[in-house]
Amino acid sequence: MVCKAEQTELNRLESQVDNGGGGAWEYLNLIRKLKVRRSDDVVKYGSPILNDPKKRSALGDDEWTLYEQVAVAAMDCQRLDIAKDCVKALQKKFPESRRVGRLQALLLEAKGLWEEADKAYSNLLEDNPLDQVIHKRRVAIAKAQGDNLKAIESLNKYLEIFMADHDAWRELAENYVSLQMYKQAAFCYEELLLSQPTVPLHHLAYGDVLYTLGGLENLQTAKKYYASTIDLTKGTNTRALYGICLCASAINQLSKGRNKDDKDELHSLAATVLENEYKRTAPKKLALLSASLKSFKLA
Repeated sequence: MVCKAEQTELNRLESQVDNGGGGAWEYLNLIRKLKVRRSDDVVKYGSPILNDPKKRSALGDDEWTLYEQVAVAAMDCQRLDIAKDCVKALQKKFPESRRVGRLQALLLEAKGLWEEADKAYSNLLEDNPLDQVIHKRRVAIAKAQGDNLKAIESLNKYLEIFMADHDAWRELAENYVSLQMYKQAAFCYEELLLSQPTVPLHHLAYGDVLYTLGGLENLQTAKKYYASTIDLTKGTNTRALYGICLCASAINQLSKGRNKDDKDELHSLAATVLENEYKRTAPKKLALLSASLKSFKLA
């Protein structure tokens, strides 16, 4: 996350370089340090430095850092000719480097040569099975091809080694949801809730999955997780408020009004908060909301 002072400095250097005031190397350095995605600028200002022998030699060992930075940015911009030249220069300097090997495989990805890229990554993993970047690139290849099953397989293998990676669990859950494998997605969100119990988005996503699975027990649990989302967001999550109302309606239909748990006032409070929020932010849609709540028999 870029802080305000860093963003100000980044914008200042960008303006300075754009207006011909120099400082291209400092600007590129800050882009790399802050890990912001400004690929067009990296190619625009990095390539002239690399193409000028004087400027390039003045960088010392940082020359190779710039080659790598420009290579990745060029792939992002589909300037594959520039990327190829940068990777070639790095390969000549570091012929046995696994890091350069990753760049070569990444270039194959950028060209859309999925099988060749996957094979290159597999070879690299044989030398270092614990390379997280390569494992994630294989997942990216599967997703780029629209092969969610292969992406799931790769993510499961990755999580066998790096089971504390929250982003990977969330990615796996989303892949399961895309294939309507809701029980498996629920397991992933349970893992996330155990490791990050105060993140409201995990509570919300778990509630969504349980609501989708349906059944009285799942609906009652989903309602609780929507309620915890509301608690963690101090009542500001509209989707969770809707979730409370939907769960209450579905529970009422399944239990035919006999369920004691549904006699609380939670759904009524959620409906009231929704109406007040719509009055404040979207008054023209209040009638639509009221009609929806009425169809749930909550208003």
